[in-house]
Amino acid sequence: MARDLTLLTDFYELTMMQGYYLCHKTEEEVIFDMFYRKNPMGNGFAICCGLAQLIEYIRNLHFNEDDIDYLRSLGVFDEGFIDYLRGFHFTGSIYAVPEGTVVFPREPLVKVIAPVIQAQLVETAILNIINHQSLIATKACRVVYAAKGDSVMEFGLRRAQGPDAGLYGARAAMIGGCSGSSNVMAGRDFSVPVLGTHAHSWVMSFDSELEAFLAYARIYPDNCILLVDTYDTLKSGIPNAIRTFDRMREEGISLGRYGIRMDSGDLAYLSKRAKRMLDEAGYTNAVISASNDLNEDLISSLKMQGATINSWGVGTNLITSETQPSFGGVYKLAAVRGEDGKWIPKIKLSENTEKITNPGDKQIHRIYDKKSGKILCDYLTLAEEHPDPERDLMVFDPQDTWKKTCFRGGSYRLRELLIPIFREGKLVYESPSVMEIREICRKEQETLWDESRRLRNPHEVYVDLSDKLWECRRRLLTEYGQG
Repeated sequence: MARDLTLLTDFYELTMMQGYYLCHKTEEEVIFDMFYRKNPMGNGFAICCGLAQLIEYIRNLHFNEDDIDYLRSLGVFDEGFIDYLRGFHFTGSIYAVPEGTVVFPREPLVKVIAPVIQAQLVETAILNIINHQSLIATKACRVVYAAKGDSVMEFGLRRAQGPDAGLYGARAAMIGGCSGSSNVMAGRDFSVPVLGTHAHSWVMSFDSELEAFLAYARIYPDNCILLVDTYDTLKSGIPNAIRTFDRMREEGISLGRYGIRMDSGDLAYLSKRAKRMLDEAGYTNAVISASNDLNEDLISSLKMQGATINSWGVGTNLITSETQPSFGGVYKLAAVRGEDGKWIPKIKLSENTEKITNPGDKQIHRIYDKKSGKILCDYLTLAEEHPDPERDLMVFDPQDTWKKTCFRGGSYRLRELLIPIFREGKLVYESPSVMEIREICRKEQETLWDESRRLRNPHEVYVDLSDKLWECRRRLLTEYGQG
C-alpha cells in the first residue's frame, strides 16, 4: 500500500498555498528546479537517487478528512481554502534525471512544471526524498570505489537515524554499488540480497568457541562466515575456524561461501596473519571479511597496507554519511507562465555567486567523447534549444568566460538527461528495479575519467551554459542591478 505523505511538508508551504488561493493564483503555471550546489564529501560527482519514492509520493498526493480536520484545528486556514484542498491532486508535469545517473552541481535533478499552488506543496517532500537517497548513494559509491572490486555489505540499520533512514538508506546504498544489505525489510521491499553472519553473542552463548562455530557451520554450510574476535583472534578464533572447516570436510559437509569475519583490532596486521594461517591449512579461497567503523578512507588505507581483506561490512559511516550528513539540494523558482503563454524566466540573486540561480525552462545535454565514451562536460541549455552533434560546439565557463573549448562536429555525442516522469498529472515512466538501477549506476561511473573518480581532489566536470541561457542570466542580473 502506498504511503500517504501529503502532510510531510513545511508549514509555510501550506500558508503560501492559502496565499495563492486567496490571491486567485491557483492556476498560475510555474517551473521549479531541484538542484544542489556542491558535490558532497569532496567527491567529483553525485548519484541521483530517490525517484521511485518521489513517484509514489506524487501518485498518492491528496488531503484526506483527517488531514482536513487537523488543518482546520490550527485556526489559520480559510474555510474556502480548506474546501479547495478536498479536491486537491497533482495535475502538473515532472521531468527528472533517472536514478543511478552521475550528476553535477547546479544542474536540475528534478524539474516541476505545475500550477504554483501544487509546485509549492511538493517542495519539502521532493527535497527530503532526493537529498537523502542521493547522499547515501554517493557515499556508497565512494566506499565501493575504495574497495576496488571487493564485496561491500551495507549493515547500518541499527545506527541509522530512524526506520525510514535505515530502509531507504539501504536502498540507496545498493544503488551505489553495495553487494547486499543486512536490512531484511529492504530485501523484501526492494528485492535486494540480504546478507549476514552471526554476533559475538552466538559464540558467548555456547560453552566453547569451537562448539559455537561447529553448530553454526552445520546449520549454514552455504554461508559459513565465522566471527573470530570474540576472545582472541589469532590464538583462538582463527584456529577454531580452521578446525571447523576441517571437521566439515571430515563429515562430508560441503561448504559454499565460507571464511572469517573480524570486527576489531589492527585489521591490516590481523588479515595478513589470517590469510597465511588459512592458506597453510589449505583454505586459499576463504573469505576474509572485516567490519569495525569502516569508511572509504580507512578501506583505502588498509588496501595500501596490504590488508588481505576481500569483503567489507560498512555500517554507521555509510548509513549516516558521517563526513557530510546533508546533501544540500535546494528547490528554486525558475520561470512563470506569462499571459501570452510564454515562459518568463526568474532568477534568485545573492551576494554569494554560487547561490545565483539559472533561470528559465532548461534541459541538460551530456556531452560524451565518441571514441572513449567518457563525459566531456554537461551543457545546460534552454529547453527550446537542440544542439546538433554534427556541428562544432563552443562551450565556455559561465564564471570565467574566457575559458573556452570547441568540440568538433562528429567527435561527440549528446544525451538529454531530464526525461518526462509525469505529464499533466499522468505517470509516463516506469522505474527499473533497484538491482537494475545498481547496474545503471555502475555503468554511469565508467563514463567518468579516472581523475574525476578519485577520492581526494578529483577533477571537476564542468556544467557549461549555452549562449542563450547565459545571455538570459546576464540580462536578468543587469535588470536587477547586479550585472
